[in-house]
Amino acid sequence: MAKALLGYVGGSDPRLLAEMRRLQQRVQDLESELVRIQSENDALSAAAAHSELLDGIDIDVPKAEPALT
Repeated sequence: MAKALLGYVGGSDPRLLAEMRRLQQRVQDLESELVRIQSENDALSAAAAHSELLDGIDIDVPKAEPALT
């Protein structure tokens, strides 16, 4: 029974250890990407909010008229 449990838990099979290390690295890479994308999203949201504030300001600037062709 102990051998069966040891085999089930993973034991010391080098292929399983290598796969676990690969998966752990992949998880770390995905977490880093998630943090980068979240910060980029926050920056874009802040820029969009700032742009909406500026759009709400009515400035008396004459609109350019199209040139006669």
